[in-house]
Amino acid sequence: MHTLRGLVPFDCAWWGEVSAGEWGDGRDRRDSRDGRKAPGDGRTPRAQAAPRNWLHGSIGLARGFADEWNALAAVDGFAHHSMRHLGEVIRERDVAGALPEDPQVVAFAERHGLYHCMALTAELPHSGLLFFVSVYRPRTRTEFTDAETVLFGEFVLHLLQHWHHRLQRLHTDSPRRPWDSFALAQPTGELLFAGLRIGQALRAACPDWVGTRLPAAVVHALPGAPCNLVLGKACRLRLEPCGPLVALSIASRQYKQALAPRELSVATLYAQGQSNKDIAATLGLTPATVRTYLRTVYTALGVRNKLELVAALRNA
Repeated sequence: MHTLRGLVPFDCAWWGEVSAGEWGDGRDRRDSRDGRKAPGDGRTPRAQAAPRNWLHGSIGLARGFADEWNALAAVDGFAHHSMRHLGEVIRERDVAGALPEDPQVVAFAERHGLYHCMALTAELPHSGLLFFVSVYRPRTRTEFTDAETVLFGEFVLHLLQHWHHRLQRLHTDSPRRPWDSFALAQPTGELLFAGLRIGQALRAACPDWVGTRLPAAVVHALPGAPCNLVLGKACRLRLEPCGPLVALSIASRQYKQALAPRELSVATLYAQGQSNKDIAATLGLTPATVRTYLRTVYTALGVRNKLELVAALRNA
């Protein structure tokens, strides 16, 4: 973003992940309040649920900026317009006069010195969320030019593509870890990516959680990765090292599906009391290979000893 600032000067900016409200997928479905149907949907739209920011970074904005925006997101016409036009750069001139200005949004913009706005929202593939970048200039500066608009759009789409490719390298795309149930965080707890389902699960388990930084209970568990963590009654997370980061996913109760057939065989025999040497003879392996399989099993199931292994296999 500092590179972008050198190309398209701005005074403040924020970026991150946002849910699109009622429709959830950010498609071009018009949210009208006059009873017309949404194109391609066949339904009369209800009052739209508010969008929500799940995590963000910022330059030049107050620490509570995202929380304030979440409180008024339902009436932010500029944001709704951007979410309905994915991949397009939107400036304040594009919505000026077309949408009534809500007093809450006007006061919010004045409080933070936001006057000239430019934003782009795009789908964050497979995550259930949208990726956005918004930049601002105060009233005392000129609005963003057409040339700056083109440069901004190309840069943000390139940034999104680069981030998505990096996520693909860090993410193992399998039934055990679907994108919308996956998250990446710094060891200190700062979220770098989160899918919609895991965000909703964290929110349900920790109602006061506002995003960007993981809930305290999860942060405290990060040094213990690989491990499983239970939050509340329903949120079960799997924490695993991922290079210098920590990957989080919604843990599957189907432990057997998390293991390859040979790993499951080794784990079962070991849980039954057989030694590494006995298991090796039974399965035609070397004792060293058995030990390797067991280390993999312990990591996959998030267990630390034989008692926990037995319980995990019994509950599968």
